[in-house]
Amino acid sequence: MAETEQQRPGASPEDDKAASLPSFKFCIPKKEINMVPDMGKWKRSQAYADYIGFILTLNEAVKGKKLTCEYRVSETVQKLLDVLNTLDRWIDETPPVDQPSRFGNKAFRTWYAKLEQEAEALVSTIIPPKLSAAAPEVAVYLKEAVGNSTRIDYGTGHEAAFAAFLCCLCKIGVLMVDDQLAIMFRVFDRYLEVMRKLQKTYRMEPAGSQGVWGLDDFQFLPFIWGSSQLVDHPTLEPRHFVEEKMVNEHHQDYMFLECIKFINEMKTGPFAEHSNQLWNISAVPTWSKVNQGLVRMYKAECLEKFPVIQHFKFGSLLSIQPLKP
Repeated sequence: MAETEQQRPGASPEDDKAASLPSFKFCIPKKEINMVPDMGKWKRSQAYADYIGFILTLNEAVKGKKLTCEYRVSETVQKLLDVLNTLDRWIDETPPVDQPSRFGNKAFRTWYAKLEQEAEALVSTIIPPKLSAAAPEVAVYLKEAVGNSTRIDYGTGHEAAFAAFLCCLCKIGVLMVDDQLAIMFRVFDRYLEVMRKLQKTYRMEPAGSQGVWGLDDFQFLPFIWGSSQLVDHPTLEPRHFVEEKMVNEHHQDYMFLECIKFINEMKTGPFAEHSNQLWNISAVPTWSKVNQGLVRMYKAECLEKFPVIQHFKFGSLLSIQPLKP
């Protein structure tokens, strides 16, 4: 997906996987960014280069394409969807409990405990047996991707962990370059559905929310990738996404509008008041400029913020080691 995952000319995917795997000594990812000065290590790391490369590769892949366009769904993608469907089913099996406080329903901890117990087994269904040694490392990112069970909150750091989870699957060759559209339009879109259901069912708090001055309480990446989908759209312009009629007509085709629809369902009052940053973005003249601006904002507001990155975990696949020149 990123440059490190490109297949060598004349090599079969199997050859390529075999050639690249010995360089990974799989390990359980752990936190490495413990103080603000450690942020320099993160920005110079192989993990940062791989992560941002992955985000930008997918950003390019979805440009001008609808969620409903045709694309290949591989066996691996189907297995990923099965895992997400399992997480969804567990929500139904773990209803909220009665409690005095309105937010942060403690039933989420029961749901999360199940994931903690089963994550490695779930990941093992996606990874072929010869790569089974990678399962404990990759499973950590899946566990990190659904929210914090102590605080019962969810935010862009958890979303980043899911992107890291997908990036790791690409790095070990389980997901291939021709899976890109399915990764976005099936897997990531399904992930968003499950996260929205978690947020609503257990009334999860936004993690590190900037309130009205943040882009969104919970997500960021679907706004980046969703704006890329809308680049050069013949009729939909950024000013249209604040019109509920346009959102309702087109949300099934565009991730960005799906996000706006969810905000409209969850919040009341004038859009300009409850989502001021997005309101400002609606004044940008083109989707291309929106997309470029959101990438810059993501780097500044998420990837370069210590409160977000202190929770990121590093292993052999996403390494804290400095990027090789």
